[in-house]
Amino acid sequence: MRSSILIVVAIACMRVGLAHAADSDADRLREALRSATLQTRQLEDQRAALQAKLADAEKERAAAKVQIEAAKAETRRIEKRERETTDEFNRRLAERDETLEKWKAAYEEAANVARDRDTARAKFEAEAKAYKASADSCVVKNTQLIKHGRDLLSRYQSVTIGDTIVAREPVLGLRRVEVQNAIQDEQDKILDQKVAP
Repeated sequence: MRSSILIVVAIACMRVGLAHAADSDADRLREALRSATLQTRQLEDQRAALQAKLADAEKERAAAKVQIEAAKAETRRIEKRERETTDEFNRRLAERDETLEKWKAAYEEAANVARDRDTARAKFEAEAKAYKASADSCVVKNTQLIKHGRDLLSRYQSVTIGDTIVAREPVLGLRRVEVQNAIQDEQDKILDQKVAP
């Protein structure tokens, strides 16, 4: 009996030990479960926070992508406008250069025409001055010729028959020499009034 008591006691002790060990394992398991649940909740909270941050980051990335695309489109639009403006400026510059060359050519032509006209005017003025001087000289010489012509006419009209007979007197011929000298003087005066061509 003693052995059965011992067995019962041993079984009881075992039971108590097992119960105690079971209580101790259960407590430990409960504690581990609580700790695991708490860690799971914390991890779930962290996961939710990270997912929220990820969602925000995705939204920001999408917004940034839209902004980048808009900026690229704006850059392309500005580059296109700048190219068009540069092309327009270059076209206008080329037109201005072409117009300037035409004006230069026209100015040179006008300057040449003006120089030619000035040269021609100076030549014509010199010729006109020479013709005026020649005409004035001709007027003076013509006046002298008229005067000499009148003198000759008045001498011719004043010649009498006696003067004619004396002028033809054949013996001494003094009067004839005098008449020939007068004719020669009048001829010299007329030749002095001749205009050189």
